[in-house]
Amino acid sequence: MQRHTISVLVENKFGVLTRVTGLFSGRGYNIDTLNVGPTHDESLSRMTIVTRGDDATVEQIVKQLDKLVDTVKVVNYRKGGYIDRELVLLKVKADPQNRAEVCQMAELFRAKVVDVQPENLTIEITGGEEKIEKFLTLMKDFGILDLTRTGQVALPRS
Repeated sequence: MQRHTISVLVENKFGVLTRVTGLFSGRGYNIDTLNVGPTHDESLSRMTIVTRGDDATVEQIVKQLDKLVDTVKVVNYRKGGYIDRELVLLKVKADPQNRAEVCQMAELFRAKVVDVQPENLTIEITGGEEKIEKFLTLMKDFGILDLTRTGQVALPRS
């Protein structure tokens, strides 16, 4: 099962998100991440969907997405043909003894400390999946108290 990143440009209308997610659930497809936001044109929104499946299954998903009424354009990004990023906010245990070490680790990953409390730090990190996963693995040793992820956003290189 390969991971696929699909970009869906849709009209910014009520119910579009429901129709897209309904297409996936109605056919038994799972969505790993889903990110929706406006584009430079306020009448359009871009959905970035990450799903898993073989090439034939994903090709079928793309065809069905393209048939939806409010869909403008569907693109199944190919490896290397796009740039993707994710934003993560995480709260990590950080007492006076390990606070400097946590900050140093964040700096190595170009992450930002966005809030400081007596017993924890909140850190913002953006990047590709591999970078994010490595950082989270290291932060587990300190103790992750809370975490939220945006899901992947992507644009084609060309």
